[in-house]
Amino acid sequence: MRRLPLLLSSLSAAALLGAAALPAVAEAPAAVLAPATAVAVSDGHTAFTYRDLIGLNRLGDPRVSPDGRRVVYSVTATDVEANRRSGSLYIRDVAGDAAPQRLAISDGGANTARWGADGHLYFLSGRSGSSQVWRADANGENPVQVTDLPVDVNAYQLSPAADRVVVSLAVYPDCADLACTVERTAAEGTRKSTGRVYDRMFVRHWDTWNDGTQNHLFVQDIGADGHAAGDAVWVTKGFDGDTPSKPFGDESEFTFAPDGQSVVFSAREAGTSEPWSTNFDLYQTDGISDAGSFANLTEANHAWDTGPVFSPDGRTLAYRAMARPGFEADKFAIFLRDVATGQTRQIAANWDRSADSLQWSADGSTLYATAGDVGQTRIFAIDTRNGAVTPVTGEGHVSAFGLTPSGIVFARDALNAPSDLYFKTYRGREMPRRLTNVNPSLDDMTFGEAEQFTFDGWNGETVHGYVIKPAGYVEGRKYPVAFLIHGGPQGSFGNSWSYRWNPSSYAGAGYAVVMIDFHGSTGYGQAFTDSISQHWGDRPLEDLQKGWAAAQERYDFIDGDNACALGASYGGYMINWIAGNWPDEFKCAVNHDGVFDTFSMGFATEELWFTEWENGGTPWDNPRAYQEFNPANHVRNWKMPMLVVQGELDYRIPTAQGLSTFTALQRRGIESRLLVFPNENHWVLKPQNSLQWHDEVFGWLDSHLKSAD
Repeated sequence: MRRLPLLLSSLSAAALLGAAALPAVAEAPAAVLAPATAVAVSDGHTAFTYRDLIGLNRLGDPRVSPDGRRVVYSVTATDVEANRRSGSLYIRDVAGDAAPQRLAISDGGANTARWGADGHLYFLSGRSGSSQVWRADANGENPVQVTDLPVDVNAYQLSPAADRVVVSLAVYPDCADLACTVERTAAEGTRKSTGRVYDRMFVRHWDTWNDGTQNHLFVQDIGADGHAAGDAVWVTKGFDGDTPSKPFGDESEFTFAPDGQSVVFSAREAGTSEPWSTNFDLYQTDGISDAGSFANLTEANHAWDTGPVFSPDGRTLAYRAMARPGFEADKFAIFLRDVATGQTRQIAANWDRSADSLQWSADGSTLYATAGDVGQTRIFAIDTRNGAVTPVTGEGHVSAFGLTPSGIVFARDALNAPSDLYFKTYRGREMPRRLTNVNPSLDDMTFGEAEQFTFDGWNGETVHGYVIKPAGYVEGRKYPVAFLIHGGPQGSFGNSWSYRWNPSSYAGAGYAVVMIDFHGSTGYGQAFTDSISQHWGDRPLEDLQKGWAAAQERYDFIDGDNACALGASYGGYMINWIAGNWPDEFKCAVNHDGVFDTFSMGFATEELWFTEWENGGTPWDNPRAYQEFNPANHVRNWKMPMLVVQGELDYRIPTAQGLSTFTALQRRGIESRLLVFPNENHWVLKPQNSLQWHDEVFGWLDSHLKSAD
């Protein structure tokens, strides 16, 4: 449901690269609907299909060396048959055409590579039996273990001089030391009883039950030989909360001060209000030897403060902050704090975009940020003196970037291309130069042509959408349609690549694709994003209806009488809402982890700030809002055949929501099918499960839309 942060938006590198072999998928109780074969392409190329999608290499986590000459990055490979993924680190010169080189340290397991000011390459590895920080030469040779802690390192940051490292460890916060955490973990593993006892909320979050541990920060000195020197200092001891935040936080939530003598971190106090609070603050430790002493730098703001980054001269701390407590999709504005005086000012206040990440230029005059922008995700340059904002990149989705003396290295994907690295100069108008090609198999594949269009939506306001032609499109022919509805609801189906909902895979199967960024979507200004709250069922539905009509009128290859609607999370909610409020438009539907009963969701989901903001209060204080757009109240109108998908580890939209949807369909005698994944969360991540998901979804579409072929 929630709009996840960038990166977060994805699995952590450690989780992906250190994945163990996964269990085989159990046989389904019903026969898999066999999808039709991929469409033929007249130019001799192969149409891109979901089977190609599942096996692709995935580039991530690019990091530019301090001198700007090299970039190290990860590539995750998928072995579908073995049902596992594995990762490697690669390095490439930014200049020239030399081929990237795989680093030898990858053979022992390596991820989360970071450059040190000392010229060494640091990384995480489990080669010693637990996840620890290691150091290698700049070319990835001669690895040396840096930390030797009794608990896994889940994230880390190097000090400016690379003589210290701050690591995040999952510990029992009431323990006196790490030995206590180790002992208690061992005791829990041998306990014969299985009951869990809780005395405050957040008993489960995303896909795990609360085990009593929290992420805390420890600072470890590094000797000249690369090994740890002395004992690690528990600098957040006594803080009641996680840093980085669970489940998607990373090392961007903490950093060393420029002198390396303290740590600034973003965290939310747990207490009893954690499930309905978005009040993350920036804290600074009082040195690194006085454990458990820290000051709140942003106490005045009761909304979200995060992403601290110090200017090159150490005089200014930049960070991102929201303004409205309890609203996770508020605009992330940019603030600058004078380190000496504590004075804070906002820059680019009139820029109506939400900053996703921040990096300083070498001279401190510019901040670079990524932000969603009318279906794209671009890099922007923000002048720190006058707040002027200039777009740096064009079309596509930039997921990460690094700065060099002459330009920017960035990871970019699009509707027709997974992520690769590119380079462009700061002010040049030239096309970005491509640095990597991690999926050469795609060079000879055909993708459907995408076009962005606009129409007048709710309140007469401009709404954007995308239409994608089927691969192998033939002029004059009409094509069945996959009408994709994005989740969030504060999200976007823009010009970006996805490994879960990939529009190009539908085009490769012979479908035209229509996607609407309805009111509530991100990248069109904060007022547009705000407009969906307490209006889940009216404004976005009006946009979907008008956008669907506009697409049919504008694109004559769309067969409006032969379409299915598909969505997940909020998109799954909208499938249920369409079933009761627009029931005659589509031949079938796919609902993945969608909300069935908004009222019960207010009690069953884990992050209560989401449901309480979206419905204007708690279910008992504002029951009317929870019932106004409740799909459960319109089941009597349902008639559309529906495939329902549910992950049993989805604690955001719990299993009862999917089961209730299927029960309503079956009890009404409507053609329906239920696909349940016992070992998946809100997403379907395991390769064989992803293959089964796609087989079922495309089989469902083919059986309803291609039966006459």
